[in-house]
Amino acid sequence: MAVKLTGQLSLAEAFLGSKLAGGTSPLDRLSGLVKWYRFEKLLVALRDGGPGRAAWPPLVLFKALLLQSLYGLSDRELEEALGDRLSFRRFVGLGLEESIPDHTVLSRFRNLLVGEGLMEKLFGELDRQLEKAGVILKRGTMLDATLIDAVSAPPTPERPSKDADAGITARKGKGGFTFGYKAHVGVDEGSGLIRTVITTPANVNDTVPADRLICGDETRVWADAAYDTHARRARLKAEGKKVRIARRPNKHHALPARLKHYNRLIARRRAAVETTFATLKNRMKLTTIRYVGLAKAAAQVTMAAIAFNMRRWAAITG
Repeated sequence: MAVKLTGQLSLAEAFLGSKLAGGTSPLDRLSGLVKWYRFEKLLVALRDGGPGRAAWPPLVLFKALLLQSLYGLSDRELEEALGDRLSFRRFVGLGLEESIPDHTVLSRFRNLLVGEGLMEKLFGELDRQLEKAGVILKRGTMLDATLIDAVSAPPTPERPSKDADAGITARKGKGGFTFGYKAHVGVDEGSGLIRTVITTPANVNDTVPADRLICGDETRVWADAAYDTHARRARLKAEGKKVRIARRPNKHHALPARLKHYNRLIARRRAAVETTFATLKNRMKLTTIRYVGLAKAAAQVTMAAIAFNMRRWAAITG
């Protein structure tokens, strides 16, 4: 299959040089940090140009989806931004006079990523690069989860939901309920980087996937009382890790004063994980799963985690 040639300088770009074709935006800094050829090796088999068209280079489309996650754009909004913003064109590797992938190409490419099960491999590749760069501290892992609304309406007695994978759960302390999914994360203490991410229906209890969020190379594990079990505490202690999990009160007895104080200390330290969720939801607009089904929901959350870690890497080293 023919592949589109991209990144060719136009006459204007060649004349103006770095004033136009280069820059010092956060995206430019990010471009210089990441070893993109390693992602390209994972993506090489994914080529989809549509019937009768040359295929877009997979790395161009992957970078476009990263921009989508970084700025919380829909497929159509991403298409428009690629046409309008020079920094976006530079980041994905498109010259001023080159055509851009439309929203249908971007959607098909996302489906290919999901179908080939590549999202976890792409997340793992970035994790390896972050570790080699020395920005993962491994002091501890902070466990937490956040609810994300589904794009589909919840089921009613009269009709089922279009998204059969999404779940319903009450919002603790806020009233009402959420119909959608839950992003479970393990965040590196100190750097704030996301080291593990798992997506489930919203009604899955936080403690169910918790052990899969623990990396194994950290010295401490931080979590709130939702993660507190005797078995987990014993296992972490046996592995030589410091257990920093808030204590769950016994249903027959209130917590003694010393454990209440202990829980306050835990809450104070693990509050840093809220910064991660604030960035994901407020700056990157990860408030709604745009697609139907758990596989696509997990892909959206994992891509957001990749984009978040790239943004964080640029901030740490900038």
